[in-house]
Amino acid sequence: MESNPLIDQLPPHLKQFIKDQPYSDYSAIDQAVWRYVMRLNVNYLKTVAHESYIEGLEKTGLEIDNIAHMYGMNRILKEIGWAAVAVDGFIPPSAFMEFQAYNVLVIAADIRQLKHIEYTPAPDIIHEAAGHAPIIADPEYAEYLRYFGEIGCKALSSAKDYELYEAIRHLSIIKEYPFTPQESIDEAEKVIENIQLNMGEPSEMALVRRLHWWTVEYGLIGTLENPKIYGAGLLSSIGESSSCMKPDVKKIPFTLEAMNVEFDITKPQPHLFVTPSFKHLTNVLDQFADTMALRKGGTYGIQKAIQSNNLATVVMSSGLQISGTFNFVLESENEQPVYFTTNSPTALACNDRQWFDQGKSQYRNGFIGICGTPVGIEGALENYSISRLNEIGLIEGELAVLNWDSGVSLKGIVASFRRALNGNLLLIKFENATVSFKDDVLYEGDSFQLSVGHKIVSVYSGAADKIAFHDFAKIPAEHTFKVVVDKSLKRLQDLYADIREIRNSKREIEKLKPIFLNLRKNYQDDWLLVLEIYELCIEKNQPDNFIAEVYNSLLDISKRNPQYSKLIENGLKLVDNKSLLTAQ
Repeated sequence: MESNPLIDQLPPHLKQFIKDQPYSDYSAIDQAVWRYVMRLNVNYLKTVAHESYIEGLEKTGLEIDNIAHMYGMNRILKEIGWAAVAVDGFIPPSAFMEFQAYNVLVIAADIRQLKHIEYTPAPDIIHEAAGHAPIIADPEYAEYLRYFGEIGCKALSSAKDYELYEAIRHLSIIKEYPFTPQESIDEAEKVIENIQLNMGEPSEMALVRRLHWWTVEYGLIGTLENPKIYGAGLLSSIGESSSCMKPDVKKIPFTLEAMNVEFDITKPQPHLFVTPSFKHLTNVLDQFADTMALRKGGTYGIQKAIQSNNLATVVMSSGLQISGTFNFVLESENEQPVYFTTNSPTALACNDRQWFDQGKSQYRNGFIGICGTPVGIEGALENYSISRLNEIGLIEGELAVLNWDSGVSLKGIVASFRRALNGNLLLIKFENATVSFKDDVLYEGDSFQLSVGHKIVSVYSGAADKIAFHDFAKIPAEHTFKVVVDKSLKRLQDLYADIREIRNSKREIEKLKPIFLNLRKNYQDDWLLVLEIYELCIEKNQPDNFIAEVYNSLLDISKRNPQYSKLIENGLKLVDNKSLLTAQ
């Protein structure tokens, strides 16, 4: 396996999702599926995709005739500052975003079944490698993707978000598996529909997923009259890359409003958003980030964290980071909290590094945070030196009383001060402490850590120090299904392998007709291998009567199976070196 420095530097909570790409497991049928899609893409997309797509195919090391070996791709990707890793299908959205923030492309190692060659609901190597990878060769877009990951992985999510993720992952797995009963698929789709109807107010992560869908997955760029494709979902779908250009698919200018537009992964999109440039994507993302708790902080941010009921981090103006599950906030008149609490094991950190003595074992039952400037203190307490602290009565070993205009009061013996490397005061430890709000006692005990900070500047998802906190996203319990290869399928795979060897001049051309006759006898509706045989007949100057026999076989398959007619028609145009534009 060819690694990449970016992969080596990934934190453990992301490395747990990485799996090996068992390249030898790809069958000759898989290789044929890849080859067909890639040839169509190069032929058709060179006129409708963003100009960087075709250039990016070469820059990212993708081949037309062979499924991408993603760890081999890393030798080339590192030249443009990116890397690629294999994963098992959909991974949790927050982890997916964080990989992007590290400039690492997440690629599902599986490849779609032949019957899903136009579009698959499951992430696969065609979508990820042939869809996402080429466009990141464009520096401006690559920066947008990285920045999106950086913002997206901080978005607060809800329990419903994860429930929806698991339901979508389940549907994608069973829908791609060829032996799943239709009733199971129908049931899974109903589950998703019910979850979506009861999501409530969309979380930040839900809004992030919409923006990601309408840009990274299904985005168009240019003008409304002449848009080009850059979204990976369109680039990797030989069906929708064509249909999306039709007038009945509404084209809408891309603005922040896209975050309010829902999508359905199981159906072609009825409308798409068009950005005038990749820079505009970043501008809109910035507008969205300004609405997030990440940047707004204050009471608003903590309320969002409480609504999420998930692990989150509050960042004080001093630089103190408090990570836990927040459950209460009391607001003051200036949109900053009076005090706030967590009800789960909590840890304190600074600069994303948790202190060894301020972890979850120290605050196993939660934490009380106080925000604001005590009465009688000029400026921000976090900026006070030891001498100034002594002047206001905060002297180690002596009793002190602090009062806030909000009605919060703290009484106790000053034990110690903790500062950041830049000198900011972060914590003041009190012994024999009592914390009250008006007439209510909030805390009474041997030790209390006062969180220093005149305001809350940021609130975001997850722990400040994920490694120390052990904030590891759950590995999905359900794995993608592997197709059991029976004798019939194995014989068909062998026929595909024979044709692949003939194309590579490793087998005699005389074997072509016996293979065709075997195929026609035992696999009468397999169109792709007949198409490959037809292509070889043309290239190897086979007798006209044999060429006609193969061609007529394709027409017969098309008549019996209308769902294959456009695929066969486009394949024939490829063989005849005709433009696919007239076939769309």
